[in-house]
Amino acid sequence: MAETLGFFQAWLKNPLRVAAIAPSSRSLANLITSEISRDTGPVIELGPGTGAFTRALIARGVRQEDMALIEFGSEFAAALHFHYPRARTLWMDAARLRTVDLFDGKSAGAVVSGLPLLSMPQRKVIAILTGAFRKLRPDGALYQFTYGPRCPVPHRLLDHLGLEAEWIGGTLANLPPAAVYRIRRRRTVPFHLGRFSSPQHEPVE
Repeated sequence: MAETLGFFQAWLKNPLRVAAIAPSSRSLANLITSEISRDTGPVIELGPGTGAFTRALIARGVRQEDMALIEFGSEFAAALHFHYPRARTLWMDAARLRTVDLFDGKSAGAVVSGLPLLSMPQRKVIAILTGAFRKLRPDGALYQFTYGPRCPVPHRLLDHLGLEAEWIGGTLANLPPAAVYRIRRRRTVPFHLGRFSSPQHEPVE
């Protein structure tokens, strides 16, 4: 109850950043982490909030030492650092992900995102995705949930970035109901970060 109240208060302060009035359910947490295990390797979590997905990752065998928690909300970041002291918790904007070294140069096997991409400007979404895929192995995937009826990253943007998205499931046992997509590099088209050298697609600083 205290966690839910704290989440609701954070939503009242900044509804666009938090984007939900209650923490993600256990059902959604189980769904978004369903393809991740200890063998996945390092995992980056974007916007962990109160740690619903973090707990599910740990339950699946991911060690705290193999987790980087990227959280913009200071109140959430402090709580995450307290509850998961062996994980690396960074209080920062996920759009700056490319600027930090998370695992001593080792690539991550997965990124789990609780970020409200639908409420963000396209420029910021591009910065988040490019930063995430800079940190991922070639076969790594980003898992993103959404409350909308389709992938929160438009097809034209996925195509431009050389990515593809696949729906892996949905759950009604969440407030509101949610779906999860797996986003990864397209196998037939290389992912070239050099595409973002033009000013209009330069990642957010």
